[in-house]
Amino acid sequence: MAAISPQPTFEGDIFQAPLVHTDSNLLACIEPDYKPFIPGNSLRRMTRTLKMGLTAALKCIQDSGISSPGPIITGTGKGSLQDTEKFIKEIVEYKETALNPTPFIQSTYNSVNGLIALQQKCTAYNNTFVHRGFSFENALLDSIMMIQEGASHTLTGAFEEITQEHFYIKSRIGCWKSAPVNSQDVYQQLSPGTIAGEGATFFTLTGAATPQSYAAISGFRMLYKPSEEKLATTLRNFSQGADLVICGRNGDSNHEHYYEVMDACFPGVPQLPFKHLCGEYDTAGAFGLWLGAWILKAQQLPASWFPMQEQLTAPVHSILFYNHFFGEQHVMLRLERV
Repeated sequence: MAAISPQPTFEGDIFQAPLVHTDSNLLACIEPDYKPFIPGNSLRRMTRTLKMGLTAALKCIQDSGISSPGPIITGTGKGSLQDTEKFIKEIVEYKETALNPTPFIQSTYNSVNGLIALQQKCTAYNNTFVHRGFSFENALLDSIMMIQEGASHTLTGAFEEITQEHFYIKSRIGCWKSAPVNSQDVYQQLSPGTIAGEGATFFTLTGAATPQSYAAISGFRMLYKPSEEKLATTLRNFSQGADLVICGRNGDSNHEHYYEVMDACFPGVPQLPFKHLCGEYDTAGAFGLWLGAWILKAQQLPASWFPMQEQLTAPVHSILFYNHFFGEQHVMLRLERV
């Protein structure tokens, strides 16, 4: 696994890492040194999304110990916003003449997948899903089906970026909080809207456990705009044996009632929200899954990240992960220790 996020997740010990927080309502990624992963002549022509996605993927391949990534399957809600905005601005500026094709080429959603395949000389199955809050989850589902059909492993991930223009546009429709909120206090500031985020997270999925394995996915369900009754019924099916709940609570009062349904289904089970670490974005679920897998393998918590519960009170063998994207796309995953 590998993750580039607003926290120091790419290198070093996350269990000793400090909590990075902001009061700007926008959590931007801490970008690593790209030079060990991307040649300098390519690096200067690439935008943030491409650099983050490619570097996280290459780091994930290193971590897995697998020489070839095999099928490459990703999800993204927006793709490269920076390139898209640049191309649209040039259309206006140059009145649709003498346009530079590079921003358009790099703005396509599958550009990260293409770069990974070119870098690794991989000609296997290559697909990108763009389904808003289900983008990463559909990539995950496709990967599971590929493994069931005989693939030994897949490289599965998600990437997203936020720009000032996009932050402003979504603030106009009430996605973000209207007043500045410190990200570490977002759960105590229950009001309409949440905080923005971004990130790139990649996993190597296999059909059987290996010495490098972090966790196993034993349950998976997606629901689109479910009623509270349907949500409660589905969550109860995941409640058996759950030692910990990792949830996507984000301080948004518009959709807090869904998490209240979750609370009723898991009385007495410890909960860890994660959106104060990465913010809200289409594929934030990938970061939550990455965090859950780390906790299962290490059997400890990054203490500074979770002041509400600095350590585990008992061994964790099973984690329920529940997240939704602005009340529409709901995802439940069961992770188990291997």
